Amino acid sequence: MARRGLPLPAPLVMPALSLALALAMAVAKECTNVPTQLSSHTVRARLQGDPSAEEWRLRALFHDHAHVSPTDEATWMDLRAPLASSAATEESGWAMLYRALKGSASGGSASAAAGFLEEVPLQDVRLDMEEDAVYGRAQQTNLEYLLLLDVDRLLWSFRTQAGLPAPGKPYGGWEGADVELRGHFVGHYLSAAAKTWASTHNGTLAAKMSAVVDALHECQQAAAANGGNGYLSAFPAEFFDRFEAIQPVWAPYYTVHKIMQGLLDQHTVAGNGKALAMAVAMAGYFGGRVRSVIQRHGIERHWTSLNEETGGMNDVLYQLYTITNDQRHLVLAHLFDKPCFLGLLAVQADSLTGFHANTHIPVVVGGQMRYEVTGDPLYKEISTFFMDIVNTSHSYATGGTSVSEFWSDPKRLASTLTTENEESCTTYNMLKVSRHLFRWTKEIAYADYYERALINGVLSIQRGRDPGVMIYMLPQGPGRSKAVSYHGWGTQYDSFWCCYGTGIESFSKLGDTIYFEEKGSKPTLYVVQYIPSIFNWKSAGLTVTQRLKPLSSSDQYLQVSLSISAKTNGQYATVNVRIPSWASANGAKATLNDKYLQLGSPGTFLTVTKQWNSGDHLTLQLPINLRTEAIKDDRAEFASLQAVLFGPFLLAGLSTGDWDAKTGAAAAAISDWISPVPSSYSSQLVTLTQESGGSTFVLSTVNGTSLAMQPRPEGGGTEAAVHGTFRLVPQGFSPPPTTNRRHGAPTNLASAMIEPFDLPGMAITDALTVVRSEEKSSGSLLFNVVPGLDGKPGSVSLELGTRPGCFVVTAGAKVQVGCGAGFSQAAASFARAEPLRRYHPISFVARGARRGFLLEPLFTLRDEFYTVYFNLGA
Repeated sequence: MARRGLPLPAPLVMPALSLALALAMAVAKECTNVPTQLSSHTVRARLQGDPSAEEWRLRALFHDHAHVSPTDEATWMDLRAPLASSAATEESGWAMLYRALKGSASGGSASAAAGFLEEVPLQDVRLDMEEDAVYGRAQQTNLEYLLLLDVDRLLWSFRTQAGLPAPGKPYGGWEGADVELRGHFVGHYLSAAAKTWASTHNGTLAAKMSAVVDALHECQQAAAANGGNGYLSAFPAEFFDRFEAIQPVWAPYYTVHKIMQGLLDQHTVAGNGKALAMAVAMAGYFGGRVRSVIQRHGIERHWTSLNEETGGMNDVLYQLYTITNDQRHLVLAHLFDKPCFLGLLAVQADSLTGFHANTHIPVVVGGQMRYEVTGDPLYKEISTFFMDIVNTSHSYATGGTSVSEFWSDPKRLASTLTTENEESCTTYNMLKVSRHLFRWTKEIAYADYYERALINGVLSIQRGRDPGVMIYMLPQGPGRSKAVSYHGWGTQYDSFWCCYGTGIESFSKLGDTIYFEEKGSKPTLYVVQYIPSIFNWKSAGLTVTQRLKPLSSSDQYLQVSLSISAKTNGQYATVNVRIPSWASANGAKATLNDKYLQLGSPGTFLTVTKQWNSGDHLTLQLPINLRTEAIKDDRAEFASLQAVLFGPFLLAGLSTGDWDAKTGAAAAAISDWISPVPSSYSSQLVTLTQESGGSTFVLSTVNGTSLAMQPRPEGGGTEAAVHGTFRLVPQGFSPPPTTNRRHGAPTNLASAMIEPFDLPGMAITDALTVVRSEEKSSGSLLFNVVPGLDGKPGSVSLELGTRPGCFVVTAGAKVQVGCGAGFSQAAASFARAEPLRRYHPISFVARGARRGFLLEPLFTLRDEFYTVYFNLGA
């Protein structure tokens, strides 16, 4: 989210639906990211020249989609400004504007909703909470964070603004008392708490979120007593004065959207009736402000103000209209559709370059709600085109989009790889876009996109099991780390970035896109995502339990089972299970009660219609293969830049910058340069430690070239943990142990190569350097792992295989070779500890041009340095 004062790219101005408004009202409109940075290229100026083919098409488009309807115009007519000298023009302009914005609202919603898949209540979906259930753990970690947050601290700025006593102190970061965006996270909290409660029924969380709603109600009532009927915010109304005057202010409507959406979710998901009345009151207050701006300054002032980030104001107002059926809410929603941006998409122009991504994706989501509410097909076309151009021209292999929060040139992504890729908020909102499209069309491609972005773009932003530790950006550049970027990992109480708000929401609704249904006399279920869970399918009287066999790189099949239990046997229903496009038809199988079914091709649904009984069991075995995917860049010099995926899982190579792979022949199969990590390797991992001065140190690689003793890291998801883990590759056992002449200790118990964890195919030499194993004779890479010379139980010493009596010894941080009597037994002895880092079950080894890569799923990485795109031309 662009903060005021940060540098912004030069605005790009394109005519759009606002052109149609200009035609009706002879008013110029400019489309930018920031209202105080307007361009000189106005619609008026373009109209004075010869209209381009695109502009003529736009005129026809506007005419075709005017949807003039004979509805009561009183709602709009009370917005008319007092008639001046141009009274007739003003009157005509308002009538045209009303009809254009009103669209086909009257009677349109029923036809629009016909055939849409229905959302299933979150209350009816329970995620598997077993230890190996990734989604269940992520949901639980998020719940722990929501429970950590203190209600009084969250509400401090709201109470202070309302003139009420405010116990405690405010949180920091973007919720700080002097930050203009303060209060936005509280709205996210209400949404996330409602959905997490629906998914978990945690009583403590229910009490906390109710307390927040009650306190906000008191603040709204206090504002009403002071003349601000309906106003609710953590900052003064003066922020909106600046917004309306086109003066710098940090996105006040962005925050209002979050609060209104949070209240609406508290009502629709958690059943809080008080929250709905509060949202309605807010709509009334801000509707009055918008009306006042238009009456005093004209509609163009309002359109210009929308160049400031307003979040999903149109989206939440359309949602509110579906509940209240109040035409004022519908019209106000129209007024937050940013026509100059949606118009670009309406004429199918890929002009996203330079636009702030997360300002505009929510506008598209609002346009999708406009389609659902009004039935206007233009807004379906807009979001379909938008999804297509983002996915084909502006997205990374993760499914995410944006660089430094903005869209770059289409199909030029190779130049954007850095730490500041994929703002987390954009992924959260793109998932909404794809979810709507799937519900409307049932097209597998949208569900496949959702899966990819959820796994790689959402699961990746949590730092393991650390509650409240999330990231803002998801780096895509070579040798980058989630921990080392402009923002890095956030903190529990002093970050509260926009991506913290969308983050807690993302993890609160992991169960909302697994299942969809079609109700009726013949209920139909769509199983869309493979997430271990239990679904109470009430309309069919069935319970569906979804389980997955844990995936591994050596057993390359996704194995899904759906077990059915019925309240009454013989329940007639249809179950559709997605066969993802990434699956291979070769080896795919499906059974119902151990009888084979005919399975369709990837990118379709497996459909089973029957009378279901308790004990019915549907299974799928889907081949999940490695593949490469080129970066979205149409320049020939970047054709070899590829990401590696295992089904929907993006694999990242542990590295600090190398990205040259070594695939051999140009047409080499991926299996020729990438291979699974055998499960037996896990038992060969070790961390070697020493105690000194009350601290623990570990033998570690340094810069991938040498060894040193480093302080033992706290956690396993760190770069230090990677460097402090080795694989002892056994090379066979020696003859019976002999007695070391100097130390009297048995030696030659085992012979091994020592391979750094993140450098497969590399090994430690007898000179204590790191080289490719094939670059040295095998003898120079062998170490005899012997009982520790210090005689302590469990300790080991490393004797050079080529130089009996010479050992790896330490001197402070330095690691060297010691021979003869010049070193202490303690310096040559290490405790053999549990490995600091372990292989993920989905782990592969890739052959690089200069070194090997360990490939692991991006979402499992924390602080490690990694590379997403590899140069396969090396």
